[in-house]
Amino acid sequence: MKIPILDLKRQYQSIKAEIDSAIARVIESGHFILGPEVEAFEREVAQYLGAKHAIGVASGTDALWLALKAAGIGPGDRVIVPSFTFFATAGAVCNVGATPVFADIDPRTFNLDPSSVQNLIESDAQLQDQAKAIILVHLYGQPAEMDVLLKIARQYELIVIEDAAQAIGAKYKDRPVGTLGPLGCFSFFPTKNLGAYGDGGLVVTSDDALAERVRMLRVHGSKPKYYHHIVGTNSRLDALQAAILRVKLAHLEEWTHARQKLATRYDQALSQSEGLAVPYKAPDRTHIYHQYTVRVSDGRRDALQKHLKERGISTEIYYPLPLHLQPCFGHLGYREGQLPESERASREVLSLPMFPELTDNEQEYIIEIIRDYMKHSRRGDPA
Repeated sequence: MKIPILDLKRQYQSIKAEIDSAIARVIESGHFILGPEVEAFEREVAQYLGAKHAIGVASGTDALWLALKAAGIGPGDRVIVPSFTFFATAGAVCNVGATPVFADIDPRTFNLDPSSVQNLIESDAQLQDQAKAIILVHLYGQPAEMDVLLKIARQYELIVIEDAAQAIGAKYKDRPVGTLGPLGCFSFFPTKNLGAYGDGGLVVTSDDALAERVRMLRVHGSKPKYYHHIVGTNSRLDALQAAILRVKLAHLEEWTHARQKLATRYDQALSQSEGLAVPYKAPDRTHIYHQYTVRVSDGRRDALQKHLKERGISTEIYYPLPLHLQPCFGHLGYREGQLPESERASREVLSLPMFPELTDNEQEYIIEIIRDYMKHSRRGDPA
């Protein structure tokens, strides 16, 4: 049996007629960049999220960059980010000329640890002067600890940007993530729960001035056309991607429920495997399982991954090296051991196959292989 970590072909087959019709509609219209299709998607996704403004952009990375630019973050500023996340979170900070300051994570949720943020700021007077924002990530589809992080941000007058690239549809105390702070950023990379057939992203806000600034920045800072008030960039969502996303948005809740059902089954079957920890589900939060990520302790993670691969099961490590130890950030002076939970997570996490079309038989096979391996490797027997 060959089981991928994600199978987009199966998803396409389930909605093929709708997708093909949407693509044909755009091609026949002759309107490929922004325009009515993008405007319709922006209205629909804003309604889904409960946001006043939703601005389609070229990618999730651009969404972060544009949010930072719209918030006035630039050279001389410092931005607090988690070390355990995808590179774009910190890369966007550098690309506006600011400096990332890495904080540690909560070992249960893998999200930014409020106490780490508080300690960083309290222990560094220079950071108190230079810090202008916090980017928090709702990693793997589980919301971060918003109330405490927003309180810290208010205390130190920091703007909060939510990196919700992996978490569209997740909720914190019944409120959709991405809408809890001044700016929220989403990715429509094909592998996301709401994925395009190419790159795409979104910035959401309820602040009229920030929304207007993002809209200008995505078209080279112009309004009206050819009159440039600020220096922006080319970051426009194209109509084909918007049309595809409109089709998929209508199915998103159904797909989310399917992911949650699969996660519950994994939880029940794997929770008693010694040396393996299933994902923690924080109270008052809706986890949408962009990834189903387990922890494998005692140095057995890589061996388990190899064992699964040999039996046709694809897995992935998100992420094998925390950002504070990445070579490109060597000049910032971080050392191994400085953010222990981020470093431990990078040694232990393993994401299992997770997509709505995963069959019962496939999941049973995955569970059987994992349980058998964990049982025998614990005893020291050959797996």
